[in-house]
Amino acid sequence: MLGAIIGDIIGSRFEWNNNKSKEFELFTSDCFFTDDSIMTIGVAKAILESKDDYFDLDEQTIKWLRIIGRPYPNSGYGANFYNWLYSDNPTPYNSFGNGASMRVSAVSYASKSLEDAEYLAYLVSSITHNHEEGIKGAKAVASAIYLAKLGFHKSYIKQYIEDNYYDLDFTIDSIRDSYQFNETCQETVPQALEAFFESKSFVDAIRIAISLGGDSDTIAAITGSVAEAYYGISSKLRKVALSYLDERLKSIVLEFEKAFPFKVIKKKHKGYKKLKCPYCGSPYAVPYIYGDVGEVEYIFENQFHECIARGETTFSKEDGYCYNCDHRFYLNK
Repeated sequence: MLGAIIGDIIGSRFEWNNNKSKEFELFTSDCFFTDDSIMTIGVAKAILESKDDYFDLDEQTIKWLRIIGRPYPNSGYGANFYNWLYSDNPTPYNSFGNGASMRVSAVSYASKSLEDAEYLAYLVSSITHNHEEGIKGAKAVASAIYLAKLGFHKSYIKQYIEDNYYDLDFTIDSIRDSYQFNETCQETVPQALEAFFESKSFVDAIRIAISLGGDSDTIAAITGSVAEAYYGISSKLRKVALSYLDERLKSIVLEFEKAFPFKVIKKKHKGYKKLKCPYCGSPYAVPYIYGDVGEVEYIFENQFHECIARGETTFSKEDGYCYNCDHRFYLNK
């Protein structure tokens, strides 16, 4: 979630003054949080206040976006969303703007499966952006974050996006000169995701996103939300970003981080070992903590991560789990 906030803050000063270059200072006195950060935090608060199975997440999101968002009337809300936010009877307005996509990142950390991530993305987006393209954008971002969180390689994540959501048959360099301001999901979400896919680090992802121009803060927020899950965020960058938030918003970020701790640990490869479920034979299995998968460089402490279909992996712990048939098993027994 913090990745979206960082992208928003860094991109805030470039939304109406585009910088078509990767060369710029990340944080300056001209940076500020916008509606992108506020609504991202609003969704996070809704998740925290929802029931365990999130069946009431849509209602909680309506409630908390309004509670958290109303004190910031000049933060950059679009006209339709502004009317929704301050309405006594808010209803969806068939939007396919990128507002739902930029605020969705928290659902991926609360999700226990890819299907959960996409469904929760639907719940938090359809309350406003109920156009099929608005929902599509939110689900695409949520699924990319979820797969990145689990340790899938960028090539696998990109293939999933292309198979299910968008054609990514372009590079940022090829569209930069002609790219113009646009707030639709169709013209911002694919571009934001491609910026991540071309990146080499979290900061590089943000720089690529902003160098595209256009709706810089939102594009960088979307890119940053996925890049955080894939690369992690340094403690220094986190500290600087949090300093831009007021205490009200910062307290919710810290509350969410406590409820959904996330730590990226980089480990070296130690060789490969085929993994198949002994019950169903599926290569879709899950090692316990501290496993590397093929080209995947990152693993996650105190949680499972899925294997790519090739099923090559190494382990320092013996127990595994099959994502296909829901069996736990021991690798060496």
